[in-house]
Amino acid sequence: MNSLLGKYVMSKNQVQHQKGYSLFEFMEDYGSEEQCRQAVFAWRFPNGYVCRECGHKGFCVLKTRNLLQCNRCKHQHSLISGTVFSSTKLPLKTWFMAIHLLSQSKTGLSAMELKRQLGVNYDTAWKIKHKLLQAMRESDDKQPIEGIIQLDDVYWGGERRGGKRGRGAAGKTPFVAAVALNKDGHPVKMKMSVVKGFRSQCIKKWANQHIKAGSLVISDGLPCFSAINKTSSEQLGFIVGGKLELLDHPAFKWVNVMIGNVKNSLRGSCHAVKANHLPRHLAEYCFRFNNRFDLRTILPKLAKAAVQTSAMPYRLLKLDDVYG
Repeated sequence: MNSLLGKYVMSKNQVQHQKGYSLFEFMEDYGSEEQCRQAVFAWRFPNGYVCRECGHKGFCVLKTRNLLQCNRCKHQHSLISGTVFSSTKLPLKTWFMAIHLLSQSKTGLSAMELKRQLGVNYDTAWKIKHKLLQAMRESDDKQPIEGIIQLDDVYWGGERRGGKRGRGAAGKTPFVAAVALNKDGHPVKMKMSVVKGFRSQCIKKWANQHIKAGSLVISDGLPCFSAINKTSSEQLGFIVGGKLELLDHPAFKWVNVMIGNVKNSLRGSCHAVKANHLPRHLAEYCFRFNNRFDLRTILPKLAKAAVQTSAMPYRLLKLDDVYG
């Protein structure tokens, strides 16, 4: 019996069963407004305060207006100006709670559920979520994937009755899915990006930003993927030619698993996903997956990314931003 129990313990996925970051621990670390302000200050000025106007390091805090003021040039600015939190009327501890909920969720959190958890209205919850998703996206965009990479073309969107099916169907949004493997063949990072279409120019532009030089890319042989050979990486194409059974080949195993997981999660957590919002939704799952090895560090990573991401007014959240 003990040997069987030992085998069970050894067979458990260590990443899945790792110690998380509980709500009680979160409240100890970020339960007050002052704790949150101190954390934002540390992430915004990791080497100490530096005036963005004159470079002076001395400053004071204007208590009545809650502003930072340079001791030399008297330039004033808010602690959160120029960040995702910019112009918010909400306490920082509300934002930090949203960061905790979004970063610790395994399958995603809808704006409606976030509304209920934070005690705000739906529009506010939607904006909070999408601003934080934008921070996830910009953070991951700075880190290309590398090694052996499984690549596939994917479409998001419902089938229209009587319309064309598959590639080129109306109402579908194309995106690229890529999964990087380690030396043991296990997935370590993934990248999913919306593109204007599966054309060589779009794929080359995407690969130049998201695939590190020297990587080996394995795809199903779609003609546009040959553009990767014109970058600093090598592309190995398997010609599937409509034979869907070949997609079960080990060369496509993990990218297909990730595509299925993300699509199921999106359908479960979102009532509807518009094409112009899909890039951020995909980035949410990629960010959590890419940082899953240590659940306790996801919150500071996301909060730091939020501090380093420019302000995102509502008009910017509505724009399309795809590769093409």
